[in-house]
Amino acid sequence: MLTNRANRLDPSLIPAEQIEKVARAFARPGHVLLVDEQGQQTEIPAVLLQHFSRIVRLMSEKKAIVMLPEDEAFTTQAAANHLGMSRQFFVGLLEKGEIPFHRVGTHRRVTFKDLLEYERKRDTVRRESLSRLTDEVAKEGLYFSDYKGDE
Repeated sequence: MLTNRANRLDPSLIPAEQIEKVARAFARPGHVLLVDEQGQQTEIPAVLLQHFSRIVRLMSEKKAIVMLPEDEAFTTQAAANHLGMSRQFFVGLLEKGEIPFHRVGTHRRVTFKDLLEYERKRDTVRRESLSRLTDEVAKEGLYFSDYKGDE
């Protein structure tokens, strides 16, 4: 398992004027080229350019970036923290089969990819439920877009 320290891009380690210069280059429309010591140019593919642009923009805002590969293994406590729930509740989800896991000795581990997939599914279910509830309230005539509270 990688440590956060090894995955963390700290903007304080780069002079602010250098980050700003790079941020301006990435903000311009068009392509960005990499130039090696021999002067050979390589165009950064659009997909990578979008990610690099976001990373540089966030770092120019003094925000640190943490990069994790999808197969990064999380402990149950770290995974629960990521999802904003107790470790006990999270372990219950694992035991019900809602999130895949593997064991390292006696300890459960969950990949970052599986956490993201669970989050995506959970958020979809929440949005659909809220949409259904809103529709039911509107059908009953109980939804007032101009409601101003007790008057």
